[in-house]
Amino acid sequence: MNREIVIGNKKIGEESPVFVIAEMSANHGMDFNRAVAIMQAAKDAGADAIKIQTYTPDTITLNCDDPCFQITQGTIWDGTTLHKLYETAYTPWEWQPKLKSIAEEMGLIFFSSPFDLTSVDFLADMNVPAYKVASFEINDIPFIRKIARKGKPIIMSTGIAYLSDIELALQTCREEGNENVILLKCSSAYPAPYEDINLRTIPSMKETFNCVVGLSDHTLGTAVAQAGVAVGAKVIEKHLTLRRSDGGPDAAFSMEPQEFKEMVDNIRIIEKALGKVTYDLTPKQKASRDHARSLFVAKDMKAGDIFTPENLRSVRPSCGLHTKYYEEILGKRIRKDAKLGTPMSWELVDFDGTAE
Repeated sequence: MNREIVIGNKKIGEESPVFVIAEMSANHGMDFNRAVAIMQAAKDAGADAIKIQTYTPDTITLNCDDPCFQITQGTIWDGTTLHKLYETAYTPWEWQPKLKSIAEEMGLIFFSSPFDLTSVDFLADMNVPAYKVASFEINDIPFIRKIARKGKPIIMSTGIAYLSDIELALQTCREEGNENVILLKCSSAYPAPYEDINLRTIPSMKETFNCVVGLSDHTLGTAVAQAGVAVGAKVIEKHLTLRRSDGGPDAAFSMEPQEFKEMVDNIRIIEKALGKVTYDLTPKQKASRDHARSLFVAKDMKAGDIFTPENLRSVRPSCGLHTKYYEEILGKRIRKDAKLGTPMSWELVDFDGTAE
């Protein structure tokens, strides 16, 4: 897989800034103006991209009340059917070209998660710069194959995937000549418990699959996303709403704008702090070495006095001899008078006058 991928005007790779995605999902509440307001909030908070979802209730599931279509897995959506949930959550398709145009005017990259073959074509007609494969679609191989054939970068969540699922999805992309795949570590629980995140998997995914790796984070707060960056995530995806109190299918685990901004600001700080592997000192660090410890005369001494732990000490600053010579000097005599605070130098040491 390629280790540097371009989406829109952004490079994503080891030497590039973290690519931050604001996921709108169902937080528009079926209100176009609210959808636009969420995009503006994403831009103001420092997101690079806004992501939506492209499906209808009938393209993602069946209108069926049989037990297997009931939501009963202990989620925040228990008590309804898949079809009824998606009736409240989908983004009207007629909005999507308009939203893309508005987002791009704002300076945001706009793309989507398709959920069936028709939505892949719909997004292709919109000329989206990338596709997102949601966790629950990672095992839909004909669907992934069709996306890969579009030749656009693919961001793929792995929240319900076994290792074999990831391998098969990547193999499918390779077979179609698409090596621009980003894998997102993900826990498909909403909200996700912190203990289920396993951020240490991120560097392992990077090594195992030799690709760009990120994090799709459904935990509450900013800490996990920020820690993800520290362990190597180059993409961060978080849900964004205007106010959790407004409700909606995804509100409970979505960020509000001020939280999203705090996360982005901290990610940019972490990027600076991560820097590179180096043992060199910066100019400021070199200047600070002036206050490192060295050897000094610690009491007034007369020529011929013997150096002892009382009159020879390792103290700040660094004007004297290196502390590694401390034992070598102890027991020697001083050549000439020296006051307290005199930096030690070899010319003060009488090597012929060692005390017996």
